[in-house]
Amino acid sequence: MADFYDDGSKRHGDDGLTPLNSSKIPAKKTAVALKDSMGGKKVPRIAAAGRGTMAEKILQLAFENDIKVREDSDLAEMLATIELDSPIPSEAFMAVGEILSYLYRANGQDDPFDTILEDKS
Repeated sequence: MADFYDDGSKRHGDDGLTPLNSSKIPAKKTAVALKDSMGGKKVPRIAAAGRGTMAEKILQLAFENDIKVREDSDLAEMLATIELDSPIPSEAFMAVGEILSYLYRANGQDDPFDTILEDKS
């Protein structure tokens, strides 16, 4: 069906509505590397972050060194805005904890997040 008159609407089914279950795909790849909380620091810190070519280099280094990689574009976008060597923001604790838990299990290590608290009352 052709639209021969200009009624101000866009053609080809683009009605300007975006489904709620879709997310915008970033034009450039984003990657963030975290370092653990060793050395007395209490939360993981941002070790490296980059977009585009820098993100590809971060991922290449991870793969070359058998470092496990987890894809989470929303978290990567949030963490990429944080200064290097800064602790992760509190808003990211749950997501990062979930990823670290997965990594401990994937590496065959005890998961420090999988502890049972004893009731001392």
